Amino acid sequence: MGTDTLRTDAADGAADRRREQRGWYFYDWACSVYSTSVLTVFLGPYLTSVAESAADTDGYVHPLGLPVRAGSFFAYSVSLSVIVAVLVMPLVGAAADRSGRKKPLLAAAAYTGAAATAGMFFLDGDRYLLGGVLLVVANAAQSVAMMLYNSYLPQIAPPEERDAVSSRGWAFGYAAGALVLIANLILYTAHDSFGLSESAAVRVCLASAGLWWGAFALIPLRRLRDRRTPAREGAGTGWKQLASTIRDMRRHPLTLAFLLAYLVYNDGIQTVITQASVYGSKELDLGQSTLIVAVLLVQVLAVVGALALGRLARTYGAKRTILGSLVAWTLTLAAGYFLPAGAPAWFFVLAAGIGLVLGGSQALSRSLFSHLVPPGKEAEYFSAYELSDRGMSWLGPLLFGLTYQLTGSYRDAIISLVAFFVIGFVLLARVPVRRAIGDAGNPVPERI
Repeated sequence: MGTDTLRTDAADGAADRRREQRGWYFYDWACSVYSTSVLTVFLGPYLTSVAESAADTDGYVHPLGLPVRAGSFFAYSVSLSVIVAVLVMPLVGAAADRSGRKKPLLAAAAYTGAAATAGMFFLDGDRYLLGGVLLVVANAAQSVAMMLYNSYLPQIAPPEERDAVSSRGWAFGYAAGALVLIANLILYTAHDSFGLSESAAVRVCLASAGLWWGAFALIPLRRLRDRRTPAREGAGTGWKQLASTIRDMRRHPLTLAFLLAYLVYNDGIQTVITQASVYGSKELDLGQSTLIVAVLLVQVLAVVGALALGRLARTYGAKRTILGSLVAWTLTLAAGYFLPAGAPAWFFVLAAGIGLVLGGSQALSRSLFSHLVPPGKEAEYFSAYELSDRGMSWLGPLLFGLTYQLTGSYRDAIISLVAFFVIGFVLLARVPVRRAIGDAGNPVPERI
């Protein structure tokens, strides 16, 4: 075989890889709209109002005969969706690695979530139970789909490209979230001009996220390709496979050490995302329009931050860049503690700080973990990665709630979250990532 033929084959291989990577980015573009428009902005307040309209004189609804305060129904539904996801992800992860057919499973999860989200258009009147069921299905399906989507990263990008590829994926997602949120806000604020009631406008915004998810999921499903993996001796199913994965991780203690660090600091990140609006409204006396603009600002700057931190990682390595982002998170929370009430401009500055470190810290964590996964075990290890995210995401809100309960101050509650970033920093700093990558059986990049 001549040199020219080898060069042509290499060029063709690189072109195919780039095409597959571009398709992969579009799943973030497809599903991130659900997280932004549905979970972060519209569904919580709307589902709570639907539950309140169905409540009895004491303010309770009774799903399956259980008394639930209407104001708690959304939070309980989110918690139930996490439990469902935790139960389902090991089953799907094991099936994906055993069969090597991740794409049909990704399609099933994506379109289950998209259909449930589109079905939220019918969430009117007092149909709170329908809303709860659709939320549980959509949220659990999104978790399963993200686990499968993340597990493609080690297969579509060589080690030296993963930081950049992962960062671009996050940037695509935040860009889509911002774009659709702008359209949603135009529709919502001018609903009378479109001949819609406020309720109908919200339902259109919810359903449009499902349609967007389903439409753009076609691109990665066309471009990603399955890779057959040899069946591993002793591979089990579901929870047996998860137990086997955990046992296997004990053979890779440095991978487990990174997962523990990620679990801690990511819990802090998720809690800041979910509680920032509560802090803004209750402690800083800011209106709904201010909070929505702040969410939009976070989305836009998260695109910039994801790409910028991806470039920094090429110079300084992913680990150092993540550590730097955790310092930035700590400083941002400290600044948030001192924000004056009734000052939207300063809250926008805080939102900008969150946006700039949000996308990059998550994207680089994903790409760094991909180096620590033993070859052929991508789906099951990313199942554990996603489980550590979903399964422990109650710790931060619990600390936030307990701090507020004991002190009566949302400022004390928000500053308490610094603990997650400080502890996460210490744990991550102690992980020798180059040795961890070698121990996992992967090539060590020149800069990591």
